Amino acid sequence: EFSSFARMPKPVFRAESIADIARHSLFLHEVAHPEIQFTFESDVQDMEIICDRRQLAQALTNIVKNAVEAIDARLVGDSDEPLSPGHVEMTLSAAQGTRLAIIVSDNGVGLPAERQRIIEPYMTTRAKGTGLGLAIVHKIVEEHGGIMTFHDAPGGGTIVSIALDLGVLAGLEEGAGTEPAKGIVTANGA
Repeated sequence: EFSSFARMPKPVFRAESIADIARHSLFLHEVAHPEIQFTFESDVQDMEIICDRRQLAQALTNIVKNAVEAIDARLVGDSDEPLSPGHVEMTLSAAQGTRLAIIVSDNGVGLPAERQRIIEPYMTTRAKGTGLGLAIVHKIVEEHGGIMTFHDAPGGGTIVSIALDLGVLAGLEEGAGTEPAKGIVTANGA
């Protein structure tokens, strides 16, 4: 992961089916974790966006992987109460054809106390974590002109939202020199 982070290749922006990229990233985990319920909803089935397919798929796969790990952590907790099954949901929606929202929610352990630091390199709350996964995701989202936010899910868990500006992405394909907006917003669930 360190080598991947240190030598991230420059994105190659082309028109790609966002629903196909998202579905594939969810499917990989669905096969590996049949005990978790995965759902996919999209109102942009045929939409193509300008993106680096490999990098965006890597980002979404990492977010889903984190959701699965958060569910696993919740299921091995010391609660005597019956636990609801794990659930990961990915939703794609477009707002007036100018913005694309990719939302991944889970019913795992939720955000850590140091939530404002979760995208920093080497920041991890897991015993075997490197702290590079969300740093890589953040870099990919940034290079796509997007903004990533984190929220507490109602009833427990996490909601990760990625907002992409389709106009900025279109400019990247044409080489118009549009500089992606940079940013992350964290929320404390309030």
